[in-house]
Amino acid sequence: MVDSKGDISLWSPQAETLLGYPAEEICGTPAVDLLTSPEGRTAAHVAREEHPAGQDWDGVLGLKHRDGHEVQVALRVRPLLGREGRAGWSVSAADARQAEQEEVDRAILQALFSQSPIPITVMDSELRHRWVNAATERAAAVPAERLLGRRIGEVAPGLDVQTVEEVLRQVRDTGEPVLDFQVRGRPPSEPDREHVWSTSFFRLTDSAGRLLGICQTFVDVTDGYLAQRRLALLTEAGERIATTLDVVRTAQELADAAVPGLADIVVVDLLEATVRGEEPDPGPVGGQVLLRRSGISSVQEGAPEAVYAVGATGAFHPGTPQARCLATGRPVLVRRLDVEEWFAFDPRAAEKIREVGIHSLMAVPLRARGITLGAAVFSRYRDPQPYDEGDLALAEDFCSRAAVCVDNARRYTREHITALTLQRSLLPHDLPDHPAVETAHRYLPAAAHAGAGGDWFDVLPLSGARVALVVGDVVGHGLHAAAVMGRLRTAVHTLADLDLDPDEILTRLDDLVVRLAEEDSDCQGATCLCAVYDPISRRCTFARAGHPPPALVQPDGMVEFLHEIPPGPPLGLGGLPFETAERQLPEGTLLALYTDGLIEAPDRDVDIGLDRLAHTVAAPARSLEQLCEAVVASLAPERRSDDAALLLARTHVLEANRVASWELPVDPTLVAQARTLTEAQLADWNLEPLAFTTELIVSELVTNAIRHARGPIALRLIHTASLICEVSDGSLSAPHLRLARNSDEGGRGLFLVAQLSTRWGTRYTTDGKTIWAEQALTPA
Repeated sequence: MVDSKGDISLWSPQAETLLGYPAEEICGTPAVDLLTSPEGRTAAHVAREEHPAGQDWDGVLGLKHRDGHEVQVALRVRPLLGREGRAGWSVSAADARQAEQEEVDRAILQALFSQSPIPITVMDSELRHRWVNAATERAAAVPAERLLGRRIGEVAPGLDVQTVEEVLRQVRDTGEPVLDFQVRGRPPSEPDREHVWSTSFFRLTDSAGRLLGICQTFVDVTDGYLAQRRLALLTEAGERIATTLDVVRTAQELADAAVPGLADIVVVDLLEATVRGEEPDPGPVGGQVLLRRSGISSVQEGAPEAVYAVGATGAFHPGTPQARCLATGRPVLVRRLDVEEWFAFDPRAAEKIREVGIHSLMAVPLRARGITLGAAVFSRYRDPQPYDEGDLALAEDFCSRAAVCVDNARRYTREHITALTLQRSLLPHDLPDHPAVETAHRYLPAAAHAGAGGDWFDVLPLSGARVALVVGDVVGHGLHAAAVMGRLRTAVHTLADLDLDPDEILTRLDDLVVRLAEEDSDCQGATCLCAVYDPISRRCTFARAGHPPPALVQPDGMVEFLHEIPPGPPLGLGGLPFETAERQLPEGTLLALYTDGLIEAPDRDVDIGLDRLAHTVAAPARSLEQLCEAVVASLAPERRSDDAALLLARTHVLEANRVASWELPVDPTLVAQARTLTEAQLADWNLEPLAFTTELIVSELVTNAIRHARGPIALRLIHTASLICEVSDGSLSAPHLRLARNSDEGGRGLFLVAQLSTRWGTRYTTDGKTIWAEQALTPA
């Protein structure tokens, strides 16, 4: 306190702590002597003279501490009046930094409580609301006046009050905070919808440790909780649905998976065609629908609330949710069920709905692969929560998974037919037209195995206008033999693309069959005959692996079986070599490749079968198709114990004027000459539209041979059903197609060749390699 004269009259212990002066030393001294700056003292005298009645003043001044240093002090000066007028001043002082921090703390606290979007409440020791912020009022839809002084159960009876108060007592008594504690209930603002809150609790105490209250924050996490719950239900459904390939059982598993997590009762109704394993008509199902009850699950044992039992058939009126979802192909959500609407459709069902108290339902179609299979209906009567869009999405996920499983079970009854169809599809339907040969074929399945077997044949175009003829026979019958046959046929295609010789192809196939036998003991081997015919040289190279020899019919009708071809071991023995044999074939030579099922029969000797085959194929002036029919009629019995394959090929010769070849020296300057030769030859063949691309291909291939290989270098052009360009060199190095970078000066040659040709590749010979490229005669 400062008296009217300006002297200090009263001095608190807190003032002594702040400035260091004891009361007996400071009292009676002028207050302005504490000011450190002369300007401050002068201003104080002026204020006293100009405002004798006194006025309020707040500010920060520097005061002198007893030890001599300056203390910045926040001052609050208020005039004091007595009976005779002004009696002096009251001066409140605090460390300026502390006062500023306290002011900031008060502002932050006020902003937190008034602006925080998170509801915050403070409960007293008796668990009554002592303070709530604005967010709490908004969330509870109750003004603060109705909350203060009341317990949680008095203002929000729909919450789990007992659990919340137990946690509050625990925090109050132990001082240990509780974080992210989930509370479920129905707030006063939405009594029909259950919410989930993530709540946190901690105790508030003063500086002396005395209890001020318990602070509680809560965040509505209903959407996240429901999403996690639905994901868990969907995961569980994935484990429970489709444990068998039975249609009705799968429908029941769908119903069981949805109760009680998604519904109080679920019924699954399927179309009659679905239950019988037939293919329902594609698209939605309109009009009055007949459905068979295939699955029921309920929270009550025995499902007494169901109108139809499993196995019963019901007719559903177009106005019912089941018929509506089947007609539109989309789910139907009925948030609030009006029982009266049902009486017009099904009084029996309406009465049961009213009796049980079903208040909300969803009808979801079961659709898979564009086919409607049935519908599932999810209903609630114990759970007061009506269905929403999130529940409908979950039900759709349930039904989409179950629909695929139901359809799989339905299709399982047709699995055998599908497998046989697949086996037949492994064989070529139409052999490619090739200028080197004219072909015809027949495949005769064994009657005892319903069309499944391991015999196969192929006509494969090779580089240089050559063609490969392949016939094979897997040991055994049925689907297993067909599966092995498919793998071997695929391998032959791959190996033929590598331009391997017939004996090398058989060696690789032998390795494959050995590996297959190691994987599957039922794989017992195979036989195979492979022939490669070159229409330019008229040379045909044969190799066989335990297979019957081919029949060769000369143009004059003389027939011989090529026993001079080394028979070789069957495929699958491993480690034994295969050899080749070559024959020069006149134009028009007929080759007959077959499997043993054609010439063998229980009622005749193999030699008789070979004689019949020779006699039939020697008949003159027949088309190959007629010849195939004649062979089948002569050799194949009506009921065969083994499947059989027949491939007939009549050879052609490529005329000399359709082939042009040149030897080129290893000289980079002769690349232009190669282009000139190519241009002239294409003009002679009337193939000028292909000149630009062919010259580019020739230029790239010849340049690569000069740069990266060694001589001699040969260029050959072949004009058949396509235009073939070949460049040969004496190197065995393998060319590699790569993608050059922008900064690379080379490396684009083979890339250009690959882009400009329909196909290209490399074949190796004893003298080196040949890189070839093929173009269609009509440019794309």
